[in-house]
Amino acid sequence: MSNLVILPILIPLLAGTILLFFPRQLQLQKWISVFALSLTTISSIVLVQTVFNNGIQTLELGGWKPPFGIVLVADMFSALLVLTGIVVSFTCILFAFKSIGEDREKHYFYAFTQFLITGVMGAFLTGDLFNLFVFFEVFLMASYALIVIGGTKIQLRESLKYVLINVISSALFVIAVAYIYAVLGTLNIADLGARVAEYGQTPLLTVIAILFLVVFGLKGGLFPLYFWLPGSYKAPPYAVTALFGALLTKVGVYAIFRMFSVIFPHEPQITHQIIAVLAGITILIGAIGAVAYSDVKQIIIYNIITAIGVIVFGVVIATETGYAGAVYYLVHDMVIKGALFLLAGAMFTITGTNKIKEMGGLIKRHPLLGWMFFLAALALAGIPPLSGFVGKVLLTQAGLSEGHYWFVAVMLLSSLLVLYSVMKIFLNCFFREEVLTEKEEKGSIKGLVYPSVILIAISVFLGVGAEVVTPYIMQAAETLADPTAYIQAVLKE
Repeated sequence: MSNLVILPILIPLLAGTILLFFPRQLQLQKWISVFALSLTTISSIVLVQTVFNNGIQTLELGGWKPPFGIVLVADMFSALLVLTGIVVSFTCILFAFKSIGEDREKHYFYAFTQFLITGVMGAFLTGDLFNLFVFFEVFLMASYALIVIGGTKIQLRESLKYVLINVISSALFVIAVAYIYAVLGTLNIADLGARVAEYGQTPLLTVIAILFLVVFGLKGGLFPLYFWLPGSYKAPPYAVTALFGALLTKVGVYAIFRMFSVIFPHEPQITHQIIAVLAGITILIGAIGAVAYSDVKQIIIYNIITAIGVIVFGVVIATETGYAGAVYYLVHDMVIKGALFLLAGAMFTITGTNKIKEMGGLIKRHPLLGWMFFLAALALAGIPPLSGFVGKVLLTQAGLSEGHYWFVAVMLLSSLLVLYSVMKIFLNCFFREEVLTEKEEKGSIKGLVYPSVILIAISVFLGVGAEVVTPYIMQAAETLADPTAYIQAVLKE
């Protein structure tokens, strides 16, 4: 057992609790946030390296042996997502220091952000379905607060829809958990995987699997359950949207990977075919939405939906190469979506608008912002040698080798549409004739671009340094393709 596993959950939880006591001392809140996220980042790096060197790490809370007690599990897949999530959260907090405003800061913004991080990290690391539900509720409660802080009309309107959808999905989650417990008598993910493998995936279990797909598809933004996402993610400030876009949908994706690789991989002709169809349509819907809009924020939000479809198809391919491509692309997408939202936030600070037609000529006075957006756009579309390219190459290889030619065609078509959608922003907002003079600019972006620079540097490293990163990705893919090691590590068989 390793206490390292609990640190990415415990540190932000303690930080959030401490921050509740200092609502008006903003400078102290910022220092506590930075200190907590620094510690969490260090512990996450150590956790990733420990898993890489020593294999899957577990922690049995209270000394209770699984499957009866609560167990936290860090395999390479969850450890990589923890590290990526913490780094993106860190940059979003740095961006918030200069952009979120004192009014929101005094209403516990930093505390709720720490609680949101706690829930996301817990969801990545928990080893049983009930605590997965608990951690979902932790980050959802924090997100309810973050989406309404500021109290603008659009925030209040969209938050009602966001809360309603998540209350319904949480109710379905509880129902699905109750059903699977009634059938198999356990909620430990590894034990569920062992029992389904031993006794077979009955038609009733397949129906329960589809119910879980509905729950996690709703939370992750999979077609046709994505309808709430564009409006809800557009409402809050950019620092919050970056957190939501980079982290929250990815928890739903993570849960789909975990469920359909460990517990329900035995009837792929039913479950995985449904996922394949939904993933393909999700890719197309997202790409078409991104091309259709002329609003910077909406274009990036619809690109979230496209990426969800691309990533989830790794479950359908279900080979080591397919999982490797999906995990690589998942890590890349968390990083680059965070960068794009932060860059778009800087553009909004300058112009006071998200509409492309009301921007122009920004490159003249803000060259760093412009060229960072250009790099982020190329990375998003998968242009070599940036991070998106490696994941798509692996997914293409795996898709062709398994006969999923239509998926490869849809993915490559979506890449062109995605590139068009973000280059439309770049060319019109940065290279068209100036719309605002220097005196007409709405605000200063001093300190707002550098958090994005960190994320884009990571994206470049993920692409150029693929040889360094690939062994970690392949270890994650091995566990997903053959969950035996995960099951044995938890149950100590």
